[in-house]
Amino acid sequence: MTIQRTRLQGRDGDLLTVNFGPQHPSTHGVLRLIVDLEGEVIRGLKPVIGYLHTGIEKQMEALRWQQAVVLTDRHDYLSPPINNLAYALAVEKLLGVEAPPRAQVLRVIMSELTRLSSHVVWLGTSSLELGAMSAFMYGFREREKVMDLNEEISGFRMHTSYIRPGGVFADATPRFLEMLDAFIREMPRNVDEYENLLTHNPIWIARTKGIGHLRPEDAIRLAASGPMLRGSGINWDLRQDRPYSGYDKYDWEVAVEDGCDCYARYLVRIKEMRESVKILRQALDGLPPGPVNIDDRKILPPPREELETSMEAVIHHFKLATEGYSLPPGDVYVAVESGRGENGCYIVSDGTHKPRRAKFRSASFVNIQALEQLALGSMVADLIAVIGTADAVLGDVDR
Repeated sequence: MTIQRTRLQGRDGDLLTVNFGPQHPSTHGVLRLIVDLEGEVIRGLKPVIGYLHTGIEKQMEALRWQQAVVLTDRHDYLSPPINNLAYALAVEKLLGVEAPPRAQVLRVIMSELTRLSSHVVWLGTSSLELGAMSAFMYGFREREKVMDLNEEISGFRMHTSYIRPGGVFADATPRFLEMLDAFIREMPRNVDEYENLLTHNPIWIARTKGIGHLRPEDAIRLAASGPMLRGSGINWDLRQDRPYSGYDKYDWEVAVEDGCDCYARYLVRIKEMRESVKILRQALDGLPPGPVNIDDRKILPPPREELETSMEAVIHHFKLATEGYSLPPGDVYVAVESGRGENGCYIVSDGTHKPRRAKFRSASFVNIQALEQLALGSMVADLIAVIGTADAVLGDVDR
């Protein structure tokens, strides 16, 4: 934390302007906050971004439609399959195709596993920053199990590129289904452990309750989404209000709290973890048989076994590998619900094999603008809790 010499006139005296970051452990990246302090009370706050510019959206214009999937893994690096899903749904909408039923259920499974992984990372890191070290160890214990599931089904622990236009990378293995069943059975007890550590902990309550107040009207005005919005009492979740990938077929409830503070947003994430487990159980028990990709050789390579017997299959494979496929001219926007809120993908096609433009509506980018509203009037010591409650991924902010 660095201090600028400039002093501004405050309500009862001078304001001291402090640079919080860009290198600070609690920002989980390179976020800089210019904070105006009157004593230890925050009177002004301005987020400064751009220190981690990845250029992901621009890079996508140089890649073919199928190649761009690998970049979607990386902007919100805590939600790779959910990022994949937003992009895949946008491409499929422009193509006028729909993934097979089995692929849709596998997409839901991977999305909910990702949501759980994202929430336990938030829980562990946020609690660690406020002094609750045990929750960090417990949360990363469950994240490791999700990474093992990712590796079993895709070969990769983190950036899976599993969900792709037309379906998914590969079918679930029997071992994956066994591991998933064991995970679903264990997870409710694990969430109970988180609550035993924190929900009624007087220190946790003192550090989060009444901190980072965000009124419902302010949450709507600032276009907040996800737990930031639902923690202010607004019942809005794209999985129910704009259902995709068959989410309307599952029996679950949207997690909503009306406390409008950091503690309420903590409760929302705890409830979402329990609801994700419910969705995972229904998806696993109802996993239908059938293919995991659409039967369209123009956008997906033929099965490997056909390459030895069919010249047509070899030609299709060669054209996809060297040229890719083209989308009809037009533009489309599709949004899905990530662990941070609305994750939207806007793509523009000019009829060629590469995107003319790709744009992501990042929940982290939008939610971070609420930091000033959350922090005004708080003590500077509460800024750690305020930053943590937004759960921003800086790669998602600086795309």
